[in-house]
Amino acid sequence: MIKTKLIRAGVFLAGFGFVAGATLFAFAWFTVSIPDPNAYVNSQSTIIQYSNGSEIGRIGTQNRQILPLSKIPLRLRNAVMAAEDRNFYSNRAFSATGIARALLNNLKSGSLNGEGGSTITQQYAKTAFLTPSRTIQRKIKELVISLKLENALTKDQILENYLNTIYFGRGSYGVQTAAQQYFNRNANQLSISQSAVIASILRSPGYYDPVLSKENAKRLEGRFAYVIQGMLDKKWITEAEAKAAKLPPVAPRTTSGQLSGPKGYIIDAVQKELSKLGFTQDQLLVGGYVIKTTLDQRAQQSAVDAVNKFTPTPAPSNLHTALVAIRPGTGEVIAMYGGKDYVVRQLNDATQSIALAGSTFKPFAIIAALEAGIPLTSMWNGDSPQTFDDLGKPYLVSNYGDEGWGQIDLLSAMQHSINTVFVPLGMKAGLDKVVDAARRAGIPESVAMIATPSVTLGVASPHVIDVANSYATFAAQGVYSKPYMVTSVTGPNKGILYEGKPVTQEVFSKDVMADLTYALKSVVNGGTGGAALSLGRPAAGKTGTSQSNASAWFSAYTPQLAASVALFRDSASESLNGIGGLTSVTGGTFPARIWTAFMKGALKDEPIMSFPAPSNIGGLDPVVMTSGGRQTMKKK
Repeated sequence: MIKTKLIRAGVFLAGFGFVAGATLFAFAWFTVSIPDPNAYVNSQSTIIQYSNGSEIGRIGTQNRQILPLSKIPLRLRNAVMAAEDRNFYSNRAFSATGIARALLNNLKSGSLNGEGGSTITQQYAKTAFLTPSRTIQRKIKELVISLKLENALTKDQILENYLNTIYFGRGSYGVQTAAQQYFNRNANQLSISQSAVIASILRSPGYYDPVLSKENAKRLEGRFAYVIQGMLDKKWITEAEAKAAKLPPVAPRTTSGQLSGPKGYIIDAVQKELSKLGFTQDQLLVGGYVIKTTLDQRAQQSAVDAVNKFTPTPAPSNLHTALVAIRPGTGEVIAMYGGKDYVVRQLNDATQSIALAGSTFKPFAIIAALEAGIPLTSMWNGDSPQTFDDLGKPYLVSNYGDEGWGQIDLLSAMQHSINTVFVPLGMKAGLDKVVDAARRAGIPESVAMIATPSVTLGVASPHVIDVANSYATFAAQGVYSKPYMVTSVTGPNKGILYEGKPVTQEVFSKDVMADLTYALKSVVNGGTGGAALSLGRPAAGKTGTSQSNASAWFSAYTPQLAASVALFRDSASESLNGIGGLTSVTGGTFPARIWTAFMKGALKDEPIMSFPAPSNIGGLDPVVMTSGGRQTMKKK
C-alpha cells in the first residue's frame, strides 16, 4: 500500500514538473526575443574622453578584432569545433544528450577535458546575450535564444559570430586577438598545433593558460591531445599531421598598448571608478560607451610635462613621482600623474601608493588650534631639540637641521615648518582634534592616524590624492568635496546612462580657512615653499619632508585649483638624499618645482584671483605659550 502511494506521488511530481517546465519554456519562447545578432560582435569599444571631448584612450579596441569567416583559417575553425562541438554543422541548436554526457563525464573525472555539454550555438547565445548567472531561468533563455538563432542565422554566420566573441583570456575576445596574445601573430598565420592550443584554452583560460602555473601547463597537454585527436577522428587532419602536432611554446602575458605610458593610469583609474558605479569589465569592452571625465586636457599635459622636466635624473629605478590636481568645491580630478608607464608598473602612485606625509599634516594642527581660539600671533618656544611627554614616555623632537628659533610666533613657525612648535601646538589644541581636522578635510578612515604627539609631524601614510583633496577643501574655504573622475556615461544609442555630480559638505568655517590660508601663503611668500613664487599669482601651500627624507611633498593651491606632488621610493627605509645631486631632497626642491611648472600650464589664461583676507581669530595681540607639554596661555 505504502509502495503504491509512493509510486503515485512520484508519477504526480514528475508530471507536475514536466507541465511546469513546459509552461515555463512556452512562456520564455513568446517573451524572450533575440537581441540584434550582430550587436555584440560589432559593438564599439568604450571611448574615454577629456572634459573637452578629446579622446584619452579606448577600452576594448585592442581586445577584439572582427574577422569574416573567410579570413579565419579552416584549421582553426576545425580545432575549435573539435574542442567544443564536433558535430556543429549537423546538430541542432542544443544537445540534450551532450548536456547529460558532460554532466556524467565531469562527475566521473572532475575535470574539464571532455567534450562540453553546450553546443557552439548555446555558447554564442550565452556569451553574446546573457549574464553569467547560473539560474534555471537563464538556462531556459539560453535554450530559447539558441533555437531562435538557429532559425535566424546560417551555421556559418553563427560560427563566425562565435569565433569573434568568445573569451580567450588575457583580455582577448575572438580568435584574432587570441592569436596575437598567445602567439604574437594573426589568426591566419596559426599552425595546426597553435590552432589546437587556442581551441584548448577557450574552455577555461584561467584553467589552461600555461603561463599561469605548472598545473595549467599539465592540463593543457591533456586538452591539446584531446583536440588533436578530435580533428583526426573527424578527418580534418591526416595521421601524419596529427603525429607531427606538438605542443608549441606560448608567448608570455603582455599588456595592451592602449595602457602604455602615463595615460594607462588614467584609463585604469576611470575603469575602477566605473566598476564602483556598477559597470562591468565586459560591458566596457563591448558596450560602445562614451565616458566623459573631469580631466582637463591642457592640465593633464602640463602635469606630464612638469614631471618629465623636473623629476631628478639620474635617479634610482624605484623613485616614484605622483601628482593629483582637484578643483576646489567640486571634487573634480583635473589632472593625475600616477607613474611613467602603466605597462611596466600597474600600481598607481597617485591613488594606490602611500608615503609618509611629513609636514603636509601641519595645517591640520593649525586648524585645530584656530578652532580652539589659539591665534597665529601666539608665541612658542622654537628651540631644538625639545622633549615632550607622550603618555608618560619622553618624546624627543628636533627641527630640520636641528636649527633653533627661540621664541617665535605661530605664523612664522608655519612659514619655516618648525617641529618643536607644532608638537606642543597639537597637544594644546587636542591631538584628537588634529586627527578630526584631517578626517574632515579629506584624509579617509583607511589611512591610519593615532592621536599621539607625532601625528602633527605627518607620521601617517596617505595617498597623494588624499592630501590633494584635503588642500582642495582649504581652497574651497572649508567645503569638502568627494573626488571623482567620471562626469557622464553615454550609451551607444546616445542615451545618458550616468551623470556624475559633486558631493559636498561644509566642514570648516570660512574664518578658520581664511587664517589657515594666510599662514600657508606665508610659506610660499617667505618660507620653505619659495619655489612657487614664480607662479606669478597668489598661492598657499606647505612643503613636507618626512623622517630621514623618505618622502618629499609640496601641496598647495590657488583659489581655482589645488594640487599635491610627492616623491618617494618603495619603502620608508629608503632615503631620497643624494638624488638629483642634492644632499637633502625636501619638499621645497623637486616637488615645489614640479607643482609650479604644472600650475603655470594648467592655469594659463585663467584670471588671477585673490584669497579672502585673514579673520584674525583670537586677535592680533601676541599670546605667549610656555615650553613643555603643559602650556598655559597668558596675555603679554
